[in-house]
Amino acid sequence: MNLAVKIAYNSLAQLGGRFFGTLLGLFAVAIMTRYLGSALFGQYTTIVTYASVFAIAADLGLTLVASQMINRVGVDEKKTLANLFAFRSVTALVMIGLAPLTVWWLPYETIVKVGVVVATGSFWFISLNQVFVSVFQKHLKTERIALAEVLSRLLLVGLTAYVAMADLGLIGMVAAMTISNALYFALHWGMSRSLIKFAWRFDWPVWKEIWHLSWPLLLTIVSNLIYLKADILLLSFLRSPVEVGLYGAAYKVVDILVSLPFMFAGLMLPLLVKYWSGKLKDKFGSTVQMMLDATGVFAWPILVGGFVLAVPIMVAVTGADFADSGLILRILLIAIVAVYFSCALTHAIIGLAKQRTLIVYYLITALVSLPVYLFLIKNYGVYGAAWGTVFSEVLICSFAWWRLQKELGRVFKNIINLKALVAAMMMGALLWPLRSWADTLCGLIVLVVGAAAVYCLIVWRFGLLKNFDLANLKYEQKNISN
Repeated sequence: MNLAVKIAYNSLAQLGGRFFGTLLGLFAVAIMTRYLGSALFGQYTTIVTYASVFAIAADLGLTLVASQMINRVGVDEKKTLANLFAFRSVTALVMIGLAPLTVWWLPYETIVKVGVVVATGSFWFISLNQVFVSVFQKHLKTERIALAEVLSRLLLVGLTAYVAMADLGLIGMVAAMTISNALYFALHWGMSRSLIKFAWRFDWPVWKEIWHLSWPLLLTIVSNLIYLKADILLLSFLRSPVEVGLYGAAYKVVDILVSLPFMFAGLMLPLLVKYWSGKLKDKFGSTVQMMLDATGVFAWPILVGGFVLAVPIMVAVTGADFADSGLILRILLIAIVAVYFSCALTHAIIGLAKQRTLIVYYLITALVSLPVYLFLIKNYGVYGAAWGTVFSEVLICSFAWWRLQKELGRVFKNIINLKALVAAMMMGALLWPLRSWADTLCGLIVLVVGAAAVYCLIVWRFGLLKNFDLANLKYEQKNISN
């Protein structure tokens, strides 16, 4: 099996796993929102958001750093991964451990503070998974990631249903999430052992190199936290739990959708690193162009179709009490498109080993976004928070677009993206008169499947698919893991 076919297979495996994992995740959310209601779900959102702030800070960009380090020619993979795993375990324990300590100083209700303590373990398990993901991506064994996700989500659905039936309350729901993520970690650990047996190593020179590569990403991540989580945290301080719940429900859909481009970009990053380190600038540039084209083909129909069906989608997923979340989702869909393109652009910049150049842009975005969020949330509540998110994501995407073109000395073409946008608008024009069908779950499913089929047909007629020549991804006919 050549490299192009392997990349296609791994992309489909991850997409398949994410598809089924998403469905299961939506089942869990549907059970949770109907059981908790908007106010308690608002508290659940606050718990998860607060704990995730420390988890994101603890990330240190190690998934990307690991991809950089283990894909170098002649690297001692076992030694490098052992040090990465030890580094990740220690730093995550220290940084995520701050969440249950600091939350007691904030004016949250006691149940929220207890929930943060319970949720801390969940995010520690998630943080450890990131090193395994890099291994599976390098060896093009991402079907194992997909399997682990589906099995852990199955457990989450079962536990969520049990908590609802046994009436174990908000803390029970948080505990269900923690147990599910513990299984996710255990499965990754077990399935990685046929590729490499993880151990802990403390080689100071390697740790220094990891830190050298990580600290620019840490500054970037801390800046990201300000504009990625400021919306929900400010809402939790300035608005009622009901509003936080409505916003959090819409954000659940956003979290699901924004994970898709990171899977694709994660698969492409090792290839970009090899092209750039091998001084194959033209191949690097054409691969980035293909990534941007593919991003548009997937992003634009999500924006257009999601705008038409946002309200019935939220009602179907979370219940009639969360209908207003659909109006919030319509705004956040714009931010999703910006995230899709930012993901491709920033991964390309990391492939150039130029991640430090992004620091100043993330700092600017954070400094500008915080007062924007504060003003909009104080005056417009959840809708202001959504528009603040759009502002921050579009701003950082614009910075990344400009920086990458400057680094490569080339201007990327937009013709495929424009055609994909036209195709999505044609799909939306056909979908709009039929939107009343979405009042029932069956009608909604028919519309979603039908709209996807129509879009694919238009894309095919426009000849966009032939622009993605997977053969162009071959690297001297060698497996990328060699």
